[in-house]
Amino acid sequence: MSKKPASNARATEATEATEETAGTGTAAALPGRLTAAAALTALEGLALAGLGVYMLFVGIAGDPDSPQQAETGGVTLLALAALPLIAARGLRLGRRWSRGPALITQLMALPVAWTLWTTGGAMAAAAVGLALTAVAVVALLVNPTATEALGIGPGEQTR
Repeated sequence: MSKKPASNARATEATEATEETAGTGTAAALPGRLTAAAALTALEGLALAGLGVYMLFVGIAGDPDSPQQAETGGVTLLALAALPLIAARGLRLGRRWSRGPALITQLMALPVAWTLWTTGGAMAAAAVGLALTAVAVVALLVNPTATEALGIGPGEQTR
């Protein structure tokens, strides 16, 4: 007889704990859409960081036309990689503030994709991948399930 009430009490406590932590930074109850958005945003950040390291390496060890330009470009890309990586971590932790930087990253990616597309050749494939990723992340982040999980929405002005 005492087992049934104890298990009900544990279930109620677990439900209350989940409700209390919704939108406050725990990754335990994040919807898949938010996790996917975090993963894609982190992928973009890692790609930027990789290009930055490559440009730095070429600027230092390679024979570019302008070593100073290559090194400056590499440092710039590394600095730009911080935004999506920080945003991805915030999304993964369910932080409310992280949606803004993640959306900004995607909005910055769309003109880059267009520029890559107009270049043509192999860059066109990169452009399609970047554009599809950016549009997918925007769709995932504006989804009501994701906004609710982050504690953003019409009923949340009092927070």
